[in-house]
Amino acid sequence: MKNIKLFAAVLIVTAAFALSAIAQTSLAGLDGSHVDIQGQRGKVVILAVGASWLPLSGKQAEYTNTLAKRYSGRNVAVYFVSTDSTLAKSKNFASNDDIKKFATSSKLSVTILRDGDGVATLKKFNIDQIPSFVILDKSGNMVGQAFGGIDPNFDITVPISKAVDRIL
Repeated sequence: MKNIKLFAAVLIVTAAFALSAIAQTSLAGLDGSHVDIQGQRGKVVILAVGASWLPLSGKQAEYTNTLAKRYSGRNVAVYFVSTDSTLAKSKNFASNDDIKKFATSSKLSVTILRDGDGVATLKKFNIDQIPSFVILDKSGNMVGQAFGGIDPNFDITVPISKAVDRIL
């Protein structure tokens, strides 16, 4: 009986965490605002999912800026989603100031959002590596799979742009 109760408790906690990751669409900005990334009806959303500590983050910032400039003035929103932890004891911790320094040094020109536990966005969009890019259609649904990884010798904005152009 004790094992059944323990199993049921573990199952309930696991389900709660899974539903939390599935349901989360609102992320905090560095200024304290919140953005519902799936609730922007009528807009295509490009999410650059990364972290300030990644060696390829500078290249990802460059690609993100290119996409933001390419779709400026159109119904496209581009965000950088930082998976840096907000927990000071975490090995992947970064304060908002740390992320702002990263944004300044990499000349990142888009709104930065935080995935505070560092995994909700990864689970939500089934992202298996960072840096990655995710595209959401005008109804907030993910288009295809995440564009994962960055090869500095390949311009990832080309396939991302093709995918965005198909749904605009």
